[in-house]
Amino acid sequence: MIESCICGVQGALSRYHRRLADSKRSAWLRRVMKMGSGEVQWCFSQVKGTVEDDVTDADIISTVEFNHDGELLATGDKGGRVVIFQREEQSKNCTPPRGEYNVYSTFQSHEPEFDYLKSLEIEEKINKIKWLNRQNYAHFLLSTNDKTIKLWKVSERDKKWVGSNLTEEDGALRDPCQITSVRLPAVQPIELMVEASPRRVFSNAHTYHINSISVNSDGETYISADDLRINLWHLGITDQSFNIVDIKPANMEELTEVITAAEFHPRECNVFVYSSSKGSIRLCDMRQAALCDQSAKMFEEPEDPSNRSFFSEIISSISDVRFSRSGRYLISRDYLSVKVWDVLMDTKPVETFPVHEYLRSKLCSLYENDCIFDKFECVWNGNDTAIMTGSYNNFFRIFDRNTKRDSTLEASRDSTKPMQVLKPRRVNTGGKRKKDEISVDSLDFTRKILHTAWHPKENIIAVAATNNLYLFQEKPPS
Repeated sequence: MIESCICGVQGALSRYHRRLADSKRSAWLRRVMKMGSGEVQWCFSQVKGTVEDDVTDADIISTVEFNHDGELLATGDKGGRVVIFQREEQSKNCTPPRGEYNVYSTFQSHEPEFDYLKSLEIEEKINKIKWLNRQNYAHFLLSTNDKTIKLWKVSERDKKWVGSNLTEEDGALRDPCQITSVRLPAVQPIELMVEASPRRVFSNAHTYHINSISVNSDGETYISADDLRINLWHLGITDQSFNIVDIKPANMEELTEVITAAEFHPRECNVFVYSSSKGSIRLCDMRQAALCDQSAKMFEEPEDPSNRSFFSEIISSISDVRFSRSGRYLISRDYLSVKVWDVLMDTKPVETFPVHEYLRSKLCSLYENDCIFDKFECVWNGNDTAIMTGSYNNFFRIFDRNTKRDSTLEASRDSTKPMQVLKPRRVNTGGKRKKDEISVDSLDFTRKILHTAWHPKENIIAVAATNNLYLFQEKPPS
């Protein structure tokens, strides 16, 4: 009787603790998904990569991308390699969850090539990686260098067939004359292997360097964009693509702009946007015409005459454009700012966030060292309430659309203690410099954050700083 009472109490306590843990985790997730309350404090989670100061060019990270549920994070580098990180199961299920990732798979995606017809070297550098929506047990992703796009299948294998009638265990063929009985093959467990295999190679469709790829919401097609053209591909057809945008003039001396980025709408399979070096964004509908040279809408902000200078055209060039996850808004990144556009209003941006306006006085020196041509990316958070983009000195900026607050944070090995809170950085633009400020003249323009990614469901961000990948997450409640 007493034993049964004790068991009943223990069971009740166990159920209570489980409910308490579940409620704590639910409260944590609800707090995470607010992501725009202005209360987010970022702390260090992990850093990947070597610590040596002597960095080889092949190790420099050139693209970063979370998959659709945030369980996998892929990076590409200038050496043509793709490294996929997987979130630790233990860190995901603890309360509060932690954003910790381990290497899942590494493979060589592209090799250096040589175009003998044009006497042109084709770099192995990975320009973009895009994940496909998961359809089965395997993961699929697209990776591209300047000329060739590849579809990769990443799958796990933890079993193998043994007992073949035609081969020995080491793979050698058996002598048919010595086979006296029939063996039934059996499944044998093996150590988990992650295999990456190329399923499709899409090539010979771009004369100029590919700068963007984007997978359609229909899951069957994607677009690839170079400086002057955008092509539409079917994922199952490698020898044929359709040219849907062509801005190449008949006389190349009349060329005034190039395509800088392109992306499909996240929900409407017929709508896509592309940006140009003249600071304009064009929204196109493939239902209107086979060739979308005439855009349905053009988003462009008139230039302020008071800010007109020799560098105006260069700094107005858009380096990245992204649809919000809802598809209602667009963000564009030019050299000095991030702009938010309402798809329904093309006359002016609804929000403008200056990234490093203090560099306007330094444009001449930035032009001389070619930094003015750097192409910074920008990303949305999981519910379109915050935006992140990079800057110099390994700074990156986060803008909260609800509170209009912004923060400048630094990806530095000086702040790599577990769960160490990142201290906001400030740049002194003139006058007496405060203790915690850094002078504009002290900024290191060789240390720059060009590529970032934001977890689609949680406050976990990935920041590529040269050859290092930094992972930060929201500070857990104390």
